[in-house]
Parts: sequence; C-alpha cells; structure tokens
Amino acid sequence: MEREAVSAAGKALVTGASAGLGRAVAERLASDGHAVTGIDRDAPGADAPFDHVRCDLADPGAVDAMIDRLAARGPFDWVILNAGISATGGFETIPPEAHARLLAVNTEAPMVLTAGLAAAGALAPAGRLVFVSSLSHFTGYPGAASYGASKDALAVYAKSIRVPFKKAHGVSVSVACPGPLRTDHAARHSPQGADAAKRMAPDEAARRILAAAQSGKAVITPGAGATVFALFGRLAPGPVTSAMKRIIYDKLDRSVF
Repeated sequence: MEREAVSAAGKALVTGASAGLGRAVAERLASDGHAVTGIDRDAPGADAPFDHVRCDLADPGAVDAMIDRLAARGPFDWVILNAGISATGGFETIPPEAHARLLAVNTEAPMVLTAGLAAAGALAPAGRLVFVSSLSHFTGYPGAASYGASKDALAVYAKSIRVPFKKAHGVSVSVACPGPLRTDHAARHSPQGADAAKRMAPDEAARRILAAAQSGKAVITPGAGATVFALFGRLAPGPVTSAMKRIIYDKLDRSVF
C-alpha cells in the first residue's frame, strides 16, 4: 500500500510516544520530516527518532510544570494526545486510586495540556489537534467502566472545542476512536486466549488516523470494522453493550490496573 505523507514538515507533539500507537504516530511524523517531541513516563529507547520529554501524566503538578517547557518547543503543527491507561476487571475489585490515576492520564492531562498550549500560543495556525479516544465511545464497556468513561469524556471535550478552536486559533480538532490494537497494553488487559491477530497493527492505525486528520475529518474510526462497530453502537446501544459483556467481561479472569 502506498504510504500517505502528512502535511509539510514542521513540529509535532505526541503523548504516550514510547510504545504502541503513540510510538507509531511519532515515528510516522518523524519520517515525514517533523521535529517530534514525545512525552512519556518511560524512555523510548536510543533508536527513537524523536526527542523525549519524561513526564508522568498522572501527576497534575508535573503536567502543569511541563507546559512552559513544551510551549518553548512550539508552535506545533501536530498535537496528538494519545497517552492512555486502562483498568479492567470487576469495578469493585479495582482500588479507587487506580480509577483516579486512569482519569488523570486519560482525561485530565490532555485537557490541561490543550488549554495550556492554546493559552501559550503553542498551537500553530492551520495546525491539527488529535485526541485519541476509543471505540468504547460508541458503547458501554463492561469490565473497563472507568476507561470507557475517561475516553467518552475526551471525545465530548474534543467535540466541544472543535468550533471555538477553529475560529480562535485556526486549529482543526479531530477525535480518533480506534478499536483494539496489536500492542502489549491491549494484550495485558484482554481476556486470556484473546486472538491478537484480529487486532489492527499500530502502524496501520497511525497511518489511517493521520491521513484522516489531515483531511479534516472530525471523528475518525480507523478501519472498516471500527466504522461498522461505531454505527451499530449508535443504532443499537443495548445489544452492543450486551455483546461487549459476553465478549469481554464474562471472559475476564483477573483484574489488571
């Protein structure tokens, strides 16, 4: 398949850049000539083609302190707010601090970073801001309730700022809702015996997300399977949530957080 190039080289910021989808996005942007800043708690390794800024996004103080440092690296033509963690299992078996950490990383940090970068003038005019939500935005998610809530909130936030950011900053806002990907994170939170081969490769998801965001698409469901699932989730939310319970929740044999 011919590789699409994203917009002309500039500066990019990617959270959760050390692994999985974030790493794939950062590498694609870097290969297209962008100067990429990757944010992650974990180092990406010496072979990473981007600069690494270490930050634990679950720490609000660390996020606040990082904004000025990031703004000095801008303005950014691409900002991909991708970092996310999960907590799976029976809701009552997951400790409160795990839910709190999840919400801090998945929801609070991207909102605070967005507000801080916008206030600092660190979003380039005609730039692109992409929030990575989840296919769970279109359904209930038994067994990962706080994850589903965090990603749903992020999608609604993206929808809410889309028009104001376009008018005030000239920035295009998209929300990406990928399904399960072929990553260590997905494997860790999946039921035993789940077939990883059925999941999309991170690089393919990155390619689809960046191409759709470049074209200005507001809501991105990468792949035909994700698009069909989103449609059924809208049309038949009850049956789809019941199916999610059978496919995921009923097969979970442990809590992971």
